[in-house]
Formats: sequence, C-alpha cells, structure tokens
Amino acid sequence: MGTPTKSLYDTDFAEWTAQTAELLRQGRFDAVDVESLAEEIEDLGKSQRAAVRSQLVRMLKHLIKQRIQPERDGASWRTSIVSARTEIQLRLEDSPSLRRHLLDTLQATYEIAARDAFAETRLAARAAEFDLPKSCPCALDELLEGDLETLWPRR
Repeated sequence: MGTPTKSLYDTDFAEWTAQTAELLRQGRFDAVDVESLAEEIEDLGKSQRAAVRSQLVRMLKHLIKQRIQPERDGASWRTSIVSARTEIQLRLEDSPSLRRHLLDTLQATYEIAARDAFAETRLAARAAEFDLPKSCPCALDELLEGDLETLWPRR
C-alpha cells in the first residue's frame, strides 16, 4: 500500500491558485484540477454568505442593545449599526443574491444577535424582563433601507 501523493493544492495553495488561473487563461482546461477548483468556488460563495450574515448579526445585536440598555446607547453602537448596514449594502450591490440568503436566515440571525446582546451586556438571566420580541420586529428591507432613528422604537 503506497502513501497518497499530495497535490500542489495540498502543499502550496497560493501557487496552485496562480497556476490554475494561468491554465484557465490559456484555455488548458484538461490540466485544471477541476474538483479542487469547484470546491474553492463553493467556498467563496459560503464565505460571502457568512460575511454578510455576520454584518447583519452585528447590526441587530447593537439595535437590541439600544433597546435593552438605552442609557448606554452612544456613538459607538450607532457607528457599528451604520457601518454594518453599509457593509451589507455594498456586498448586496456586488452580489444581489445574498439578499435571499439574508431573508432566509433573518429569524435565526435575530435569535443569534439577541443571545449575543444579552450575553455581552450580562443581562441573559434577566432577558424576560425586557420583553424583546421573539420574532425579528423588522423586515430585511426596513433594516437595510429604513430610518434608523425610528426603525425599532426603544422602550
């Protein structure tokens, strides 16, 4: 039984990408490691979905913090909300299909943001006192294009 041979993909990813790009430019498709290329393309899509969802978590988390700790609301939370929203909008300009991913995961994303907001503020044990909606109270379009000052009324 022999030792499996490692490919350039396994041993030097940067060189593999350079060589693969050159092979594609030359039209030498038969020389391309198609399985690894397909895997990398899929991973790029996953990475884009994860990045845009991460920004939505950040935005929702700070909106929730504003609601549960209005006395601590300040420029840093507002800056975080605005910058997360801008990052999402920029990514959606480049890849409009990411909107569908955000729509499909909005409720789960909201739940993650709520859990994280309560954990970060050390208020998890008192979460029931804050009467936070179980479902995301805003539609995705409202989050991405609505007036941030009236988007989600504070208590």
